[in-house]
Amino acid sequence: MNKKKISTDDAKTWDNFVKDPKNIFDKDGLKEKISPNFLRFKFDLHGFSLNEANNRVSEVLLSCVKKKYKEVLIITGKGIHSNSDQDVYASKDLSKLRYSVPEYIKSNQNLSKYILSVESASEKDGGEGAIIVKLKNL
Repeated sequence: MNKKKISTDDAKTWDNFVKDPKNIFDKDGLKEKISPNFLRFKFDLHGFSLNEANNRVSEVLLSCVKKKYKEVLIITGKGIHSNSDQDVYASKDLSKLRYSVPEYIKSNQNLSKYILSVESASEKDGGEGAIIVKLKNL
């Protein structure tokens, strides 16, 4: 194997990153990602079933209310890899998280009292594969 030497600058950059890896998001540990302009929590639902996703969304939103977050960015995915189209007993749309999660939030009385709005995310925040939940100031 032919190993190339890395520059001193690259070695320093790598050492600094290893000491303090700020830009890594730990989905399983629910580590918070805070934007400098306002408090926003980001949570990714990839890999969750419909029931798991609804339960986690409820937990995350209630936790964010307690911590006084203003927004929650929920990554639902676009449903492109969903196999619900082949299941005759599942709704083609509502079995996909991108449709069902916003509906769940709006229809859940325990959550809806804390919600100001549920809207599609901008392209830079995930577009069709994400939603932004704005929380009421309590």
